[in-house]
Amino acid sequence: MKSVCIIDDDPEVRDTIISLTRKMRLTSEAAGGLEAGMELLARESFDVVFLDVRLPDGNGLAALPAIKRLPDAPEVIILTGMGDPDGAELAIQEGVWDYLVKPSPIKQIMLTLKRALKYREERRGDHGAPVSLSLSGCIAASPRMQPCLDQVARAAAASAAVLVTGETGAGKELFARLIHANSGRAKKPFVTVDCASLTETLVESTLFGHKKGAFTGADADRVGLVRLADGGTLFLDEVGEMPLSLQKTFLRVLHEKTFRPVGGIEELRSDFRLIAATNRDLAAMVEAGTFRRDLYFRLKTIELALPPLRCRVEDIKPLALAAADALAAEYALPQKGFDAEFMAILEAYDWPGNVRELRNVVERAFLASGREKTLYSMHLPQDVRIKVTKSTLERGMQSCNRPVSPLASGFGRPVEPVGRRTLKEYKEAMERRYLEGLLAEHGRDVAAMVEISGLSRSHFYALLKKNVLAVPDQDAAGE
Repeated sequence: MKSVCIIDDDPEVRDTIISLTRKMRLTSEAAGGLEAGMELLARESFDVVFLDVRLPDGNGLAALPAIKRLPDAPEVIILTGMGDPDGAELAIQEGVWDYLVKPSPIKQIMLTLKRALKYREERRGDHGAPVSLSLSGCIAASPRMQPCLDQVARAAAASAAVLVTGETGAGKELFARLIHANSGRAKKPFVTVDCASLTETLVESTLFGHKKGAFTGADADRVGLVRLADGGTLFLDEVGEMPLSLQKTFLRVLHEKTFRPVGGIEELRSDFRLIAATNRDLAAMVEAGTFRRDLYFRLKTIELALPPLRCRVEDIKPLALAAADALAAEYALPQKGFDAEFMAILEAYDWPGNVRELRNVVERAFLASGREKTLYSMHLPQDVRIKVTKSTLERGMQSCNRPVSPLASGFGRPVEPVGRRTLKEYKEAMERRYLEGLLAEHGRDVAAMVEISGLSRSHFYALLKKNVLAVPDQDAAGE
């Protein structure tokens, strides 16, 4: 029998959902606090969890990664009196089924619950067997990556176009190749088109090929990349750089799967599956008139958004170890270990270049270490060490200079001596004090806190969740 867990501090809400589950012939258990609720989830297996956000002993959003790590993790429905758009965005990024604001009609709660249960049943597929993916070369230990892997599985089972988005170096091509490798086209070519390198004069020839004599220098027939991808996957890397003049032509190719080589008369056909990737905001480009709206919507039939490395800290260590092991094999040297401070600095750095930058930094440290068996912080590039140290010290100075507030939980106290704490421990303490100070001084003004901190909204909320903090609610009783 399907089961439901309710984690909410409002007895009336708990009783209402328990009554609803009985009418639906489901079993249910409830808890009034986060700790008690997590104990329930650890002890028993549930299909769906109704989770409040503002709980007496913690923030429900902060518990989402732990819930997602559970064996056979349940679907999560947020039911809260705190209708925060940024909180909803963060919850959806963490893979919740729905985000409902109290008071929600009983019919809506029932419909959402039915759909979540149906989705869970269908997702289990063959008698509950999980989808098996080939993850060669992919490291995704962070809970933030599970929705991405789920999307890879769904995309691999379909033939629709996929748009992979993410910052430079986040692994967009790797995930495009994962989709291809797990699809029915895996034995056919994976052809990459670097849209950023396409020139206006040769773009059509590169994509569609040309006939001998079509233009000066065309000494022989040339097969274009679109034809080479026949039966396989055509990967448009940095599709946001595709010239506007080509976008209309390519939209037709995408729709008809036919094209004409430059200088040719006959229409040729190519049965390719399209995957595109970009680090640009295509929606903003559409509004600015620099990217075609019809092509944009055609590309994003399935969308896969990769989180930056700074939001998946759990992946830093295994990625660094894999990079070091690969370097040891390349240079025919014994494998090297990592000093604790070396890893603490890697985890404290914000990685603007993401996975690509991490691998580069590990290689520089590896080469600097020579034949030493252990990588120490001294082997790291100075720019990385300086940035992490300055960031830590600046946060500590800010915590000293801000006025004391009764809500600041000690934020205004002088910085404690470093003592024997690791850099990671010191950084985490200062990070929490900094966030507490922002909350104490600016209350619910999220825009001001984002501007002052220099963080994006999503990163700001991710740090709040990590430190089990939340933007104060003016009417906590509304929960």
